[in-house]
Amino acid sequence: MKTRDKIVLAALELFNDNGERNITTNHIAAHIDISPGNLYYHFRNKQEIVREIFSLYSCELLERFTPIQEQQESLVMLKHYLASIFNLMWKYRFFYANLPEILQRDEGLHDDYIKVQEKLQANLVNIMRVFVGLDLLNVSEREMKPLVTTLHLIASSWLGYQSAMSPKTQITEQVIHQGMLQMIAIVKPKATPLGLEQLQLLEEGVKAIHA
Repeated sequence: MKTRDKIVLAALELFNDNGERNITTNHIAAHIDISPGNLYYHFRNKQEIVREIFSLYSCELLERFTPIQEQQESLVMLKHYLASIFNLMWKYRFFYANLPEILQRDEGLHDDYIKVQEKLQANLVNIMRVFVGLDLLNVSEREMKPLVTTLHLIASSWLGYQSAMSPKTQITEQVIHQGMLQMIAIVKPKATPLGLEQLQLLEEGVKAIHA
């Protein structure tokens, strides 16, 4: 693995485990046993590393939430998107936990974030249209964007909300699963009988993980 990639992966691990604000470039360099000078050869400062992680996150986010073209069972598709929510929130949890602070100090990153999220929301509306076509959801065209916005709001702010509600909250897989259950709860009232049956199966599967 190239040194640049090692730096990014080490930073992601340390940010997730300790909080991005608590980690310096010296911590990152020591974690992979390189000199600070070697790190600065690849990245001028920590913020450049944060931008590189955001770039990886953005690519993965848009790839995971591109409408699936080939025919698949509806439950398989629902599981795919739900698993994608969990995987991204867990893999990049430092970003979700401190989103406003990270964006406020980097105007360029904030602009990039908005552009990515606009693309994501357009993809999510198209995904919802697919689920309406599969008779899983009963959502009008007018209702789609507000519903997508609500789901997006929960996903992007859930970890920050949990931290705000308790100063001792630790980001665990269970906390993220609670956010997923909250999103399922929002969608349920708009589900058809078939959709409700499949959402309940997903809900039971999430709950069973921590039973």
